Amino acid sequence: MRFQPTPIQAKDQALARFKWYELMVHVFVVVLLVSNLVGQKPTAIGPFIFSGAQLLFPITYIFGDVFTEVYGYGASRRAIWLGFFASLLMGGFGLFMVWIPPAPGWPADHQRAFEIVFATAARGIVASLAAFWVGEFVNSYVMAKMKVWTKGRALWSRTIGSTVAGQAVDSLIVSFGLFAFTLPVKTILIMAGSGYLAKVIYEACMTPLTYLVVNGLKKVEGVDVYDEGTNFSPFVKD
Repeated sequence: MRFQPTPIQAKDQALARFKWYELMVHVFVVVLLVSNLVGQKPTAIGPFIFSGAQLLFPITYIFGDVFTEVYGYGASRRAIWLGFFASLLMGGFGLFMVWIPPAPGWPADHQRAFEIVFATAARGIVASLAAFWVGEFVNSYVMAKMKVWTKGRALWSRTIGSTVAGQAVDSLIVSFGLFAFTLPVKTILIMAGSGYLAKVIYEACMTPLTYLVVNGLKKVEGVDVYDEGTNFSPFVKD
């Protein structure tokens, strides 16, 4: 007999009772931080060239889909804030460690390599944080609303639909945040559009894995949250 979790209201959930939620949040934050650290390196896959961030960062949206689909918008909201503050701390500490003088004998080429990894400009930190924060909340909101509208059917439409919305906002904010007033608007739009298209295709290709994780978690956790009556403000804790 196929397991069918009982649909329940998001506000009735206590996240602490779930077996896998906290571990997944930790993994989500680690993936987010690593994607920021390795983002500078370009990688060639066949004729296509991607940055490390383009390869890893979309995984955070998959996590966001899983959090919202299984545990509800409130659970996703908590994960987004944790990821936001973790990224803020990493960026701030990275700049501080680059700023303080190195010890005597520290080779200049080592210092340069350290700066390449950690000396993200303040503008880049602000643009990345803003894009992440807004994009993830848009993704989670659309995911939660579509689940109610579709009555829990057609998960693929929600994972792809939420990514289409969230990544559009993310790509525009980070592209204009990084390159406004330094590159022509047309060039920025092409860059944003190229990255956006790649991220949406990435998410679509990962749909089978998302189905597997979502169905497995619903069975193990015994929960299937529908965000009916949820306060969707990013600043409210249910």
